[in-house]
Amino acid sequence: MRRLKIAHTTGFTYPSAVSASYNEARLSPLDTTRQFLLHTRLDITPVTGRDAFVDYWGTRVTSFEVLARHEQLTVSAESLVEIQPREHVPGELTWNDLDGIGDRSVELSDQLFETAYTQVPPEVADIASRIRAESARPADAARAICDQIGGSIEYLRGVTEVSSTAAEAWEHRKGVCQDIAHVTLSGLRSVGIPARYVSGYLQPKADLEIGEEATGESHAWVEWYCGDWTGYDPTNSVEIADGHVIVGRGRDYHDVAPLRGIYAGPGGADLFVEVKVTRET
Repeated sequence: MRRLKIAHTTGFTYPSAVSASYNEARLSPLDTTRQFLLHTRLDITPVTGRDAFVDYWGTRVTSFEVLARHEQLTVSAESLVEIQPREHVPGELTWNDLDGIGDRSVELSDQLFETAYTQVPPEVADIASRIRAESARPADAARAICDQIGGSIEYLRGVTEVSSTAAEAWEHRKGVCQDIAHVTLSGLRSVGIPARYVSGYLQPKADLEIGEEATGESHAWVEWYCGDWTGYDPTNSVEIADGHVIVGRGRDYHDVAPLRGIYAGPGGADLFVEVKVTRET
C-alpha cells in the first residue's frame, strides 16, 4: 500500500486582460478497486463559482466560469491517494470472443473507433496485424503491440504538440507519453482490441523516500480489454503499479485534458503546469 500526495498547479496567462473565461478541470483522481481518493481540494483564482459532475467516461469534472476581467487563471489541485497493489489479469477472451464485441457493448464500441488523435498509421496497422497473426490470445497480442510501439518511439519533448496526432508522432518516431499512448491505441484498435486512454500521474522516482517531495508531471498510458481491463504503460514498458495514479479515462487526450476552456479576448494564451508528488507512506 502506498499513499501519494499530488499538488498540481496549472492555468493560463493571457496576452492582455480578458473579459470572461469558461473552463473545465479534470484534476481529481478516481476511486477504483485498488485506488482510493482520501482527500482532494481545488482552488481557483480568480475566485468563482463552480459545478462538479462525473462525465460520460467516469472522470470527475469541475466546471467554472470567470466573468470578471483577468490576466491570468490559476487552478491548484491537491489530492491524497492510497494505492494498493494492483492485480494484473490480462483476460482470457479469444479472438472469436472479441469478434463483433463492439456490437454487443456500447462502452467497448466507443473504445474501438478511431478518433482524430488515433487514426492508425499504415505501418502501425501492419505491425499490429502481424502481431495478431502470431499471437494465440488477444491479451498476448495487446502486450506485444504495446511493447513494440513503445520501443519504437523515442521519448523526447518539443517534437510534438498537445494537438499532435498518432500519425504525426509515428512519422517522427519521437514524442511524449501522450503521443505514445495515441499510437498504441491506434494499433490495438486496428486489430479489434478495445482500448482506452488513461491520464494521471506517475511517481517521478522509483526510490522516492517517505516524506520526500519530487517534481512530477501528468502522465498517460493505456488500458486494453480482453475480458478484464488491463492497464499498461507503453512509454516505460511496464504494467501499471502503485506509482501510477489514475485521474481520467476516455477515447484519447481530448476526453481527459486536465484543463481546457475558452475565453473572450486576444489569442495567444500560454499554458503553465507544475506538479509535485510527495510519498506519504
